[in-house]
Amino acid sequence: MTTDKRQPVTRNAKRGKIAALLEVLGVSAKLGLTSFGGPIAHLGYFHNEYVRRRKWMDERSYADLVALCQFLPGPASSQVGIGIGIVRAGLPGGIAAWLGFTLPSVVALTLFALLLQGFDVGGSGWIHGLKIVAVAIVAHAVLGMAQKLAPDRERAAIVAFAVAVTLLWPTVYGQLLAMIAAAGAGLRLYRDKKQEPGEGFPIVISRGVSVICLVLFFGLLVALPLWRNATGGESGWLAMTDVFYRSGSLVFGGGHVVLPLLEREVVPLGWIGKEDFMAGYGAAQAVPGPLFTFASYVGAATAGVAGAIVATLAIFLPAFLLVVGTLPFWNGLRNHPRAQGALAGVNAAVVGILLGALYDPLWTTAIWKPADFVLAVILFVMLACWKLPPWTVVLAGAAGGIAISYL
Repeated sequence: MTTDKRQPVTRNAKRGKIAALLEVLGVSAKLGLTSFGGPIAHLGYFHNEYVRRRKWMDERSYADLVALCQFLPGPASSQVGIGIGIVRAGLPGGIAAWLGFTLPSVVALTLFALLLQGFDVGGSGWIHGLKIVAVAIVAHAVLGMAQKLAPDRERAAIVAFAVAVTLLWPTVYGQLLAMIAAAGAGLRLYRDKKQEPGEGFPIVISRGVSVICLVLFFGLLVALPLWRNATGGESGWLAMTDVFYRSGSLVFGGGHVVLPLLEREVVPLGWIGKEDFMAGYGAAQAVPGPLFTFASYVGAATAGVAGAIVATLAIFLPAFLLVVGTLPFWNGLRNHPRAQGALAGVNAAVVGILLGALYDPLWTTAIWKPADFVLAVILFVMLACWKLPPWTVVLAGAAGGIAISYL
């Protein structure tokens, strides 16, 4: 009798886990199909979908997760998505979140490599409209995060400092300096002040699994080039895995940084010509989802569909290992009183970094004339005041961009 009574509970628990997993996959796939504009814009889309609409995470927890991923090498927006998936549905949820967000652009860039080389999409009106959508999305996210994370004079000053540093020193080192300085300021200003409590991360990953992931991350980083050098391979699957894994492990600053790094790696080896590389570079800017999926294009151009799969898995594996390896430790650290003070400063710096990115590269590449600004204002009102879903804003932005191209 005991067994019979427990069976429905077990079935319901399994159904609940499967439902949560499918929910994560569905929501992340929608974001993967509509999140144009690069990594900074993606954080705005995530904030709108996961925090504002679905309330899977509160403002401070989201900002803490963004702060962690900004410190880690790799694609920050993809890492944030993986972290949210883990919080929502465990380790399978992290995989589902990555798969849903990444697969649409992987498919698009693989098809482009195989079928559509030489097709010019970079100057299309709808592409310009999508850049304006990114301006509205990020502006909406910055406004919401600033209200929660920089409500006093001290944190507003940290926001201004972060904007100044990241715009005047536009490298990953400037960004890291801003965050480190903000952590020090927050530790000094807020170490004795109780911060607004976050909901916390319900992490189900053990610290043992996290340690294994960190050991695997560093082990592969060392072993792959040694193995490749020992076999003398400048081509083949081992060389491809090494190039893309190393690129995903050592890049700070997201997809815009990894693209020139890959050019220095793969073009001299003769895997792909420079003109074909630049054609893929343009296509990567035109599709939604993470820019790291440019690896899918290079892999497909080099070795077909199998090459796309190997390159994609290799370049994203470090990001996954780092998130799984650090998230449980970060979850404990962020609740320490002194760490809360430092995070208060870092979160304000994150707002400043997003605000700086709103100007450069988003504003400077999207707002060229008064009509562009008018469209950006309309899209912002659709998000902030009318509360319309992002996919309608994306469609309106694309249509508006086409209309502006005829003016």
